[in-house]
Order: sequence, then structure tokens, then C-alpha cells
Amino acid sequence: MYKLFNSPFTNEAAGVIRTTDGACIPFDPDNRDAEEFALWLKSGNVPEPAEENSTVDAQWIADTIAKLLPADEVTV
Repeated sequence: MYKLFNSPFTNEAAGVIRTTDGACIPFDPDNRDAEEFALWLKSGNVPEPAEENSTVDAQWIADTIAKLLPADEVTV
């Protein structure tokens, strides 16, 4: 399971926290944990939003998968 965290400067999602161990994972396509997160998203999972009473929309998920996975892995 993952939970988004926002940048204090932009108030936009800057990465995720893996809730099983508290690891902070940046949205960096060269980061193996970020790639695992993208594959998790691609499997139909949705992270907890950074802020209470907010949602994670499908467009954000699609954009994040495209950002973190090589082009040949993006399509389902």
C-alpha cells in the first residue's frame, strides 16, 4: 500500500510513502521502488491521497505510470 505526500513548496504530489515500511519514494524513473509503484498502479491499484477528503484521479494515475515506466511497459 502507498500514500502520496505533497511537496511543501508546490503542494503537489512529490512522491509516495510505502506504508508497509515507511520508505519515502520520489517520483524518479531511475528509482527501482518508483518503478514498482508504477507497476502497482498499472495493476489497477490506487494510493491513499496526501490530504484527507481528497481523491486520486485516473488522469493522475495514467500520467504517473507514463512518467515512471519505459514506454514499452506503459500500455496495459
